[in-house]
Amino acid sequence: MPFANIKVPEAALSRAQKEEIVHKVTNLFVDYFSEAVRPHTMVLIEEVKDGGYARSDEVFVIPDANRAKD
Repeated sequence: MPFANIKVPEAALSRAQKEEIVHKVTNLFVDYFSEAVRPHTMVLIEEVKDGGYARSDEVFVIPDANRAKD
């Protein structure tokens, strides 16, 4: 069973954007493995709370202007 785990900042994506990611990642697996994997493909989008991750020793907090508007 193909499985993708995608971590994104909390509130960075709208529901529609998450649905688009799920669709595109599923299609990627189908393109690679064949249509037979579609019903068995799992895509998990995890939202990481602000301050829950860092890059280059800098803790990341998403600016309000970049938060998704559902």
